[in-house]
Amino acid sequence: MRKKEWPDCFELRGRQLLKSIQRRIKAVLKAKGGFNLVYFRKVGGVRDVSTSSTLCTKVRGNSKKMEMSEKKLTRHFVDHRRVKLLAGSGGKGASSFHSEPRKEWGGPDGGNGGDGGSIIIKADRFVKSLAQVVPVYKGEDGESGGSKNCYGRNGSPTYIRVPLGTVVKEQGKTILDMTEHGQEYLAAFGGAGGKGNRFFLSNENRSPMTATPGITGQERVLQLELRTMAHAGLVGFPNAGKSSLLRAITNARPAVAAYPFTTLNPHVGIVNYRDHEQVAVADIPGIIRGAHLNRGLGISFLRHIERCRFLLFVLDLSAPEPWTQLQHLRYELDQYEPGLSQRPQAIIANKMDLSEAQEKLETLKSNVSQRVIPVSALTGQNTEELILHLRELYDGYLQGGGNG
Repeated sequence: MRKKEWPDCFELRGRQLLKSIQRRIKAVLKAKGGFNLVYFRKVGGVRDVSTSSTLCTKVRGNSKKMEMSEKKLTRHFVDHRRVKLLAGSGGKGASSFHSEPRKEWGGPDGGNGGDGGSIIIKADRFVKSLAQVVPVYKGEDGESGGSKNCYGRNGSPTYIRVPLGTVVKEQGKTILDMTEHGQEYLAAFGGAGGKGNRFFLSNENRSPMTATPGITGQERVLQLELRTMAHAGLVGFPNAGKSSLLRAITNARPAVAAYPFTTLNPHVGIVNYRDHEQVAVADIPGIIRGAHLNRGLGISFLRHIERCRFLLFVLDLSAPEPWTQLQHLRYELDQYEPGLSQRPQAIIANKMDLSEAQEKLETLKSNVSQRVIPVSALTGQNTEELILHLRELYDGYLQGGGNG
């Protein structure tokens, strides 16, 4: 009789425990607001409870992802690195003699050491910055040779993955321009492995004792510079409205603020056309007078313009004499690289929403011989003309033998 009573006792205790849990759930949900008990269901002697409460799930609103600030972007975006490369050294050769029963004169059987691992720089289109590149790279050393003619294992190569558009320099001299995905450059050779005494066996020397150490790997110091790869570059002084203009014509979202040097790093946006052609436009950080002398961060800005195939000079019509800005900008470009300002270009008169802009626009047109496109990045005025002219420059670049 006692054995038959145990299940009833357990079921009674289970029901009491379930009611206690129920009361606690009700109390907690009622305190927080929003409680709705849907149903109880008994399956096999066990009650299932289902509740619906707005507090039980995350609120799925239209929460927009916050844009990263320019200061945070600066920490993540690095466009130049100085790296020290130490390739792996070769393993030393072994000096040993074969030892086996009934073979007293087995002879030398020391194997060669393995080669050291080389260091290879590889272009990768999925890498966007040099931030992951560390200051020092040490290649893997080769293993030493062993007895029984066993060779040491070679050191594995070390890869440094860099973005497309990375220029490799040594002592200021350009060695290589990495512009294709998967392109590799053997930057530091691994040292050759040493020779074991088996290598020195000859008719004249039947029991050589000589074994050589491995050769030290190559050591180099290189400079890696990332130059933004874009078809067009927005060139202008600080606060000319380049970032706002890039926002107006592309999908890029650079930081915009009412103070100079808001943009600390280049941003690249894509202009999409109806025939599915795409043109990349780069927002080059503001250039100041004397930038070619490396004032401010001049050279670090100017090197990104070298990669652009055509230039868009952005002039600020709120300045007293905006036409003088064009002269200064061209001077800085030519001082950095002769002929840089002569690339295919367009002059963009920005901030046409200002009251005094129209009068300055007429004066600007009379002072320059090139085409002037008046726009307002703030209101989007006349940006269609700029986008169409950008396509004309791009088509002319392709006809001239460029690669899109």
